[in-house]
Order: sequence, then C-alpha cells, then structure tokens
Amino acid sequence: MHREYIKWWSPSLGRDMEMLVFGFGGTPLLVFPSSMGRFHEWEDFRMIDALRHQIEQGYNQVFCLDSVDKESFYNYSASPYVRIVRHRQYDSYVNDEVVPFIHSRNEERFIVSTGASFGAYHALNIALKYPGRFGKLIAMSGKFDIRGFMDGFYDDNVYFNNPVDYVPNLNNPEHLDALRRLDIRLVTGEWDMCLDANIDMSRRLDRKSIHHQLDIWGNQTKHDWPWWRDMIQKHIL
Repeated sequence: MHREYIKWWSPSLGRDMEMLVFGFGGTPLLVFPSSMGRFHEWEDFRMIDALRHQIEQGYNQVFCLDSVDKESFYNYSASPYVRIVRHRQYDSYVNDEVVPFIHSRNEERFIVSTGASFGAYHALNIALKYPGRFGKLIAMSGKFDIRGFMDGFYDDNVYFNNPVDYVPNLNNPEHLDALRRLDIRLVTGEWDMCLDANIDMSRRLDRKSIHHQLDIWGNQTKHDWPWWRDMIQKHIL
C-alpha cells in the first residue's frame, strides 16, 4: 500500500502540521482523528487496514489529518474565547490549505469527510458549513454540541461552529440545496454513549428537509474502534 508522510508550515495555525496519505487515487477521504488524536491514529487503530481493499484497488485515497484539539477545545488553561478562536484557525487550515492540497493530488472533486467520536464532530461541522466542497459525510459515534467545552462562554464563533445551534436556523436556499445534495451518514450503536446525540442531530436535519441516513447498529454496539472499523467498511461503499 502506498503510504506518504506529509508536513508543511501552516500559515493558518502558525506551526507545522503533519498528515499521512494512503493510496494513489480514487475518491478522496478526509479523515479527522478523535479527541486530541494524531494524524497516525487511523493507522494505529487499524482503520487503514479496514480500508485496505479500497485503497489498494484505487477506489479511495485517504488523507489523515492531525488535530489541534489540545490547543483549542481541550486547552482548559486558556480562556474559552482563545479555545474557539484556535478552532477557527483550524477550520481555515482545513479549508484554505488541506482541501486545495487534496485537489492538487487528486483530480476527483468529490471528497468524503469522516471521523469517529470527536472526529465525527469535526467531519460533520466542516461538511455542513461548506457542503459545496464535499460529496459525502460519514460521522461515526459523534457528539455535535460544543457548548460543554466553553464554560458558559458563548459568541458567534461558538454559534457558527455548533451544529445543534446553526442547523435549525439554516435558511439560505443555495446552502440548503447544497446540503440536500450531500450524502450524509450518521452512524452509531445502540449502546453508544453518543446515541442520543445522533438521534437529536437526525431530527434537526429532518426539520430542515435535509436527507440523510441514521444508521443505528444493534448487537450491543458501543463507542470503540472495532465497531468503527466495520462501520467505515460499510459506509465507504
């Protein structure tokens, strides 16, 4: 399997950012790690092995991002305002640097945004905010309300990065049309601690007539990597 380590200085974040790229072509998969996870997390937890057939056959090319969660949402030594501003800088890094990089490596403009746990929040938030840049979303075991990280602080930066708040107020016809063209998959398990969050997000999307799939797995499926490996295999197709 083709594997490439990538590193560049990010103007958006003011520091080096690392990435792993797997595969040589096919539909790009933009992967966000879980809470405070690193760019090698999907390799470490055998998610890449779960996608081996897709990658080796050239069906998918996988771009595994690093996170700055320790500098943003989980940086409790900083003020909530500093945390959310750092997340906005990460948003710029993804949109202004990573997406163009993917386009420079891959002619396919249909990008799949995905992640598990807190990575699902990142994947969903970026896809819902910029649906024209993505073709599909696979959010596995996500929780989509960031107010718990903000210690009661709330401003426009929080609002526009909190899907449970901004989705009910989406009214721009072009934006809604783009969202309705997006292939949205919310995937969770019956014993997943984020089950209720996925049901809630599904209802919010339904109220805006945004088509999506809510896939709740049975058989005591929980919030962990063995199930996410199976989930990505199903929903990548």
